[in-house]
Amino acid sequence: MKLRDVPLLLCAWAIATSAVAQDTGTLAKIRKDGVVTLGVRESSVPFSYYDDQQKVVGYSADLCGIVVNAIKDRLHMPNLTVKEMPTTSQNRLPLIINGTVDLECGSTTNNTDREKQVAFSDTTFVIGTRLLVARNSGIKDFPDLASKTVVTTAGTTSEKILREMNYKNNMHMNVISAKDHAESFLTLQSGRAAAFMMDDALLYGQLAKSSDASAYEVVGKPQSYEAYGLVMRKDDPEFKALVDQTLVATMKSGEAAKLYDRWFMKPIPPKGINLNFPMTAEVKDHFANPNDKPYQ
Repeated sequence: MKLRDVPLLLCAWAIATSAVAQDTGTLAKIRKDGVVTLGVRESSVPFSYYDDQQKVVGYSADLCGIVVNAIKDRLHMPNLTVKEMPTTSQNRLPLIINGTVDLECGSTTNNTDREKQVAFSDTTFVIGTRLLVARNSGIKDFPDLASKTVVTTAGTTSEKILREMNYKNNMHMNVISAKDHAESFLTLQSGRAAAFMMDDALLYGQLAKSSDASAYEVVGKPQSYEAYGLVMRKDDPEFKALVDQTLVATMKSGEAAKLYDRWFMKPIPPKGINLNFPMTAEVKDHFANPNDKPYQ
């Protein structure tokens, strides 16, 4: 080999390496398969849920739709197939990690423990964890739960908070975990639990589907404030950048505020109930100053 040939070989190696680098990550996977797979929820009203036509709708679903359009533009694939895969609180992160789901579009809290497993977009919503109870229950705050049966949804941060509270304060609660938010609410409605602990927006969302919403109320001092984000695989800066840039543009343009108004301040399917949940100062701040920092 002649010495003058070495730069040419190095150049060829660099080009080949660059090609390989471009052919990795979520965008390359989507390009290769011709499919983007979204993780959706069946009953996370009003973020991601089935309406009466079994169509996935909601605030997070709409945000993911905007991101999907950005993916189509980036890959020059206007006919990209969009696959929706129902997920639960328990399997949503494993399905991201193992590559089955490309982007989770539900109501998932960003925290430091989960950041070790997956990546989160810039914050899309901020909630407080509270209680849903019957109006005649006499329960007004968390101390009133002592020696009572309380339901929450399995695999959520609320479940962790509730069990830690029970142990630390020796409250003698019977904590039961349901598979999803709809089942948790049904447990409350049927009298098998005295309270349902969950993110406040999701509690209002369950009331939006209920035929007897006036019989229930959301009570209690929030036990935590939590940031929601769209979820994707770790160590994929190219895909995360596309998701974040799309969300930031949506927030800065005012489109995100319009989506908020649509899903939290106006009648929503399937019952046409208005959650009447005004935008909080925390959400306004994240729209003005987007970031992906967890609250805990």
